[in-house]
Amino acid sequence: MSEHKRKLFCEISPLCYEISVLKGCLMRYWQDFSAKESFCKKRSGDPLPAVIQKHKSLIRRKLGDVDMTLQENKAVNLALAAPAISGILIRPGETFSLWRLVGRTSPRRGFKEGLMIKRGKPDRGIGGGLCQLSNLIHWIILHTPLEITEHHHHDNVDLFPDFGRQVPFGVGTSISYNYLDYRFKNNTQQTFQLFIDTDDRYLNAELRAEVSLSVKYHIESRNEYFSRENGSIFRNSEIWRQCIDKISGSIIEENLLKTNHARVMYDEKYITGEIREKSGTVVS
Repeated sequence: MSEHKRKLFCEISPLCYEISVLKGCLMRYWQDFSAKESFCKKRSGDPLPAVIQKHKSLIRRKLGDVDMTLQENKAVNLALAAPAISGILIRPGETFSLWRLVGRTSPRRGFKEGLMIKRGKPDRGIGGGLCQLSNLIHWIILHTPLEITEHHHHDNVDLFPDFGRQVPFGVGTSISYNYLDYRFKNNTQQTFQLFIDTDDRYLNAELRAEVSLSVKYHIESRNEYFSRENGSIFRNSEIWRQCIDKISGSIIEENLLKTNHARVMYDEKYITGEIREKSGTVVS
C-alpha cells in the first residue's frame, strides 16, 4: 500500500477546487428546494421582552503569525454581515440559515479578503473571518432548547495558540458559502429573536424570546490535555452540556456534545498545558 494518501479531486488544482465548490453550491440549492424547509426571513427592530442569552467576542486577535491586515478586513466583513441577521425572528417550526440571510460574499458588496481555513490549513479569501460570526451564534444557541440541525467542525486541527479564549476549544464552527452552513430549528412553541452588531472591539450577539426559559444551560470542557503521538502533538478534551432547573438548581440533563482529538499545528513552546505520551505518561 502506498504511504501517500490519494488526493481528493478538490486538492488536484485550484480549478478542481472551484469546480468542487460550485458542485457543493448547486447541490445545496437543490436540497433546499426539494426539502421545502420553512426558513426564517422576517425581521423586527422591536426586541422581544425576554433576554435568553448574550455574548460578545473580540474581533481583532493575534493568531500566530497571521497578517493583522486580515484581522482588519475581518472587521469589515463582520460589520457587513451582522445587519443581515440582526432582528431576525425565528418563529415556531422555522429554521435559521446563516447563508440564506447573509448571502454570497463578494467584493461588489464590499467584502474583503480575510482569514479562512481550507483543507485544515490557514488560507485567505473574500469574506474570510465570518466563522467568528457562526461561532458566536453557535455559542448562544448551545444555551437554548433550539435544535442545531447543521454544524461543521474545523477538520480536527488546532491551528493557533490560545489568546484571550472565552469559550472552550472545539466549540467552533466551519462555514463556506453556501454548502457548509450553520442552521438551527425552532421546535418550541414560542418565537425567538437574534440581534447581532459590531463596535470598535467586539462582535455582539443577543438572543431574546417572548417569555423566559425555566431552565439554563452550562457548557464546559473536561479531561483537557495534550498528547504526543508518533511525533505529533494532539489536543484532547470533552465538551459537555448541562441543562439546569433555574428554581431548584438541579441538573435535569447532561450530554457529551463533542470529543476533541485535534492535531496541534503551532510550535510546542506555545502549549501551556501538560503533554502526555500516548500511554498516559506526562512528559512535559
